[in-house]
Amino acid sequence: MEWTRDMRYRHYHEMTDTEEKKLLEKVHKSIWRQQFHIQPPYGLLNDPNGFAFYQGKYHLFYQWFPFGPVHGMKHWYHVESNDLVHWEDKGLAMAPEYNHESHGIFSGTGIVKDELLYLFYTANKRDENWNRESCQSFAVMNKDEKIIKQEKPIIPKQPDGYTANFRDPKVWQHKDKFYMIVGAERENHTGCLLLYQSDDLLDWSCQGELKTDYEQFGYMWECPDIFQVDGKDVLMLSPQGLEPVGDTYQNVHNSGCFIGHFDDEKHHFKSDTFQELDAGFDFYAPQTTQAPDGRQILIGWMGLPDTSYPADKDMWANCLTIPRELRIKNNKIYQSPVKEMVEKRGSVAEWHGKLNGKERTLDDFSDTVYELNCDMTVEDGIAGLKLRTGKEEETLIYLDTKRNKIVLDRTNSGIPIAVDYGTVRQVTCTDNNISLRVFVDTSSVEIFVNEGEFVFTTRIFPKEESKGVKLFAENTTASFDIKRWEYLSSSNPKML
Repeated sequence: MEWTRDMRYRHYHEMTDTEEKKLLEKVHKSIWRQQFHIQPPYGLLNDPNGFAFYQGKYHLFYQWFPFGPVHGMKHWYHVESNDLVHWEDKGLAMAPEYNHESHGIFSGTGIVKDELLYLFYTANKRDENWNRESCQSFAVMNKDEKIIKQEKPIIPKQPDGYTANFRDPKVWQHKDKFYMIVGAERENHTGCLLLYQSDDLLDWSCQGELKTDYEQFGYMWECPDIFQVDGKDVLMLSPQGLEPVGDTYQNVHNSGCFIGHFDDEKHHFKSDTFQELDAGFDFYAPQTTQAPDGRQILIGWMGLPDTSYPADKDMWANCLTIPRELRIKNNKIYQSPVKEMVEKRGSVAEWHGKLNGKERTLDDFSDTVYELNCDMTVEDGIAGLKLRTGKEEETLIYLDTKRNKIVLDRTNSGIPIAVDYGTVRQVTCTDNNISLRVFVDTSSVEIFVNEGEFVFTTRIFPKEESKGVKLFAENTTASFDIKRWEYLSSSNPKML
């Protein structure tokens, strides 16, 4: 289908019952619908937004274009959860309403104040010549989950010296002040963050750029987030336009973070190196919130801008990652599945043993939805797992001790995706033993290595019958201690 501008910029309330019925029928027939990931009922999902714990529940919103698997008129869609595992579909949260948001409600964040959830977002407008106009706005959700938007923007436009690529506000409280950072592009086409300050969340004053030690780093900084983990400040963002360096920045766009210190007097985030957050193929625009017990929880978009996926033909696109707990070890961000994910576990299958230059099929492990844990030791060579195996299909995760690499290979995972950016991802690891915690859903794999030291996130689109799990060891001896849990079906059929 050729999506014209008029088709892309339709409002959800323009959808007829007949259109919605056809979309639902199309999606229902899709063989790649996820079983335990947040996904759109139809249309396109992208950035997670407004992630917050409010009134005893986790509230999460995401960017949504209802009419199909393309980027068009963005709305906010709402899901909520008591436990970060079972998500209830709450439906449309916000739609374009005012002139300054006539072409979409873009990404933003949430903050709780005075028993209200404030939802800050970027309002997007196009003029008669299709030039972008961006401003920052907010809405308020009360305890009855009624959302009321403000009629006028709180920050009408970007300062002089910056383009209209001015979006994705993050708001937080530091000492007795509220701060906001907004992703921006300088007129010389380099990325940065603009800093604002407020006493009451209503009136904001521009403090200039948030100074960092990376002045020339991509052309646009999207989806910023700032928070604390283990007593250290973390600045997370998605810089666009990074060139590949070694094994890093291999995707069309990438996400990462700085660990350092936010100096509120000098408006400077002091840090050292930028750390890529995910070594896989499909991860972007992550956002965090703090749980009541103090954990910092991250959820990301399991997809990428400017990328097509096989499920597009079924009139839906993309999903979100499982929630991840963050911690810092050796000045590096570690990501682990939230502890609540064990609630999904059903019956277990196990295998313990060694392979020497062989391949072994684990018949009891075959499935399309499960969690798998594996401790593996490799003497001198290549050994690992083959997932979703079938006729000419397999997704590989393995340790190569000769090259000191952990490798994810989706060359034969099914229908190819974004092959111009390669089909292999890898990280350096000098150990000959690793632990893997793997979450397989119908069309995705998330792999946590060494309790979150490395993470690989990828979409895959194999045939339904490709369900096998195999172990292999090439010209070496490897030992495996492996468990696979069935995953219980979602308690919320609307999410399926």
